[in-house]
Amino acid sequence: MHQATGNGMTSQRTRLRMIERLREQGISNPLVLDAMSQIARHLFVEPVLQSRAYDDTPLPIGQAQTISSPYIVALTCELALQGTGSGQKLGKVLEIGCGCGYQAAVLSRLARSVFSLERIAKLVGMARGNLQSMRIGNVTIRNIDGTHGYPREAPYDAIVVAAAMPMISAELKAQLKPGGRLIAPVGMGEQQQLVLVEAGEVDGELRYTERVLEAVKFVPLLSGVS
Repeated sequence: MHQATGNGMTSQRTRLRMIERLREQGISNPLVLDAMSQIARHLFVEPVLQSRAYDDTPLPIGQAQTISSPYIVALTCELALQGTGSGQKLGKVLEIGCGCGYQAAVLSRLARSVFSLERIAKLVGMARGNLQSMRIGNVTIRNIDGTHGYPREAPYDAIVVAAAMPMISAELKAQLKPGGRLIAPVGMGEQQQLVLVEAGEVDGELRYTERVLEAVKFVPLLSGVS
């Protein structure tokens, strides 16, 4: 999307300070920290915002959408990986809410393949351009309504939702593999909680457990395509 300057607030040193802050915030998975250090967040925002790219804050990306804060991206990725063995990467991941492609780029370092859904066509074009410029080839972006997930490629080792939904549907849970994890913000307005769903097999049937983790704030997950 934009050329890296490598100076000042977009330098590798600045990125490493972000990694140290993530450690202080409790992110400990080395795969996640390595992925976050590899992906240059400033390349996913407009030049006027690049000096703030490594601050722990969401930033606007146009179309009334935002790029999530580094901590939220790292946390959701770490939660997704906790369903695998120590040091193991994920197989197939579904992301709902691609935005500018930043979290998809991070997930590309943590999974064999990533399917990312985005309802806004202009953001799809932006995300594809960003990933192509970084030569990331294991992410497939689809311009579709993500409220129903993407059963065509199910089941998934992990599903990461980057927009708030009123509830997590049975339809979405059913797209998890046994042992898979779904991480999503649930709620409306100021009343949102990050929720972890784990799929377990009991007597040959999938059962789901849900755990509320912490308060968050995301844009709402909307239906339809624009």
